[in-house]
Amino acid sequence: MATFDYHRLKNWSFDEVRQTYGARDTILYALGVGLGTDPMDEDELRYVFEEADGFAALPTMAVVLGSPGFWARDPESGVDWVRILHGEQKLELHAPIPVEATISAASRIVGVVDKGAGKGALILTERTLTDTGSGTPLATLTSTTFARGNGGYGGPSDEAPAPHRLPERAPDMVVDLPTVARAALVYRLSGDWNPLHASPAVARAAGFEKPILHGLCTLGVAGHALLRTCCGYDARRFRAMQLRFSAPVYPGETIRTEIWQDGPVVSFRSRVVERDVVVLNNGRAEIAD
Repeated sequence: MATFDYHRLKNWSFDEVRQTYGARDTILYALGVGLGTDPMDEDELRYVFEEADGFAALPTMAVVLGSPGFWARDPESGVDWVRILHGEQKLELHAPIPVEATISAASRIVGVVDKGAGKGALILTERTLTDTGSGTPLATLTSTTFARGNGGYGGPSDEAPAPHRLPERAPDMVVDLPTVARAALVYRLSGDWNPLHASPAVARAAGFEKPILHGLCTLGVAGHALLRTCCGYDARRFRAMQLRFSAPVYPGETIRTEIWQDGPVVSFRSRVVERDVVVLNNGRAEIAD
């Protein structure tokens, strides 16, 4: 495997990704993040049944579109891929995600931060999504990967942007949403093939007792909570979302999302009820009227 090199990563070349998806993919994503548990709930049905009135894609589906793939597993990257974790994610929507489309995605690495020997490194990437049929910009995605095994390589140690501060008052709303034991196995069919979420052996090698839920699946569950409480299940009102991943979720656990709403700005965090552990923190979303 190549050494972990700042300049190589900053100049890492990603191919443009073109992806055509349809109603089946849109429904599979919604099922993967837990919608459709109650088949009589018509608000959720519009995201999992193509004949439902107002059939739509979940706003958070943008995070699985146009992925450059598990590029960190390339030996030339120098990344200790078994030990990487998703650190932060930001999603900015420029238009509603279509239920079916052909999209193009352009990815680039915008920063690499050396946290020091034994402390890991942060790799910041940006991905832009465009509807190729109309030319409409759909979303900008910014993510931070925590490469736990790659700190101390001598690169810049500039700190990443400060996290969003949560209000100090009690939450205005609290939403509990369950996950099922097979949640990671369903969610990975939307494009994240990291074996950490399916293979017990890989999970143990990474320091977990069993496969963990994808961070972006946990994000989708929190996005569902926001869509329900702040948007009345109207995806057009969901404009932006950002958060920090603070602890893993095991499939089958219940995710409680605590929500503070201050006009169009919504703050949130999510915790696992069974272990009382915060799993998403410093969350911020923007909601349109």
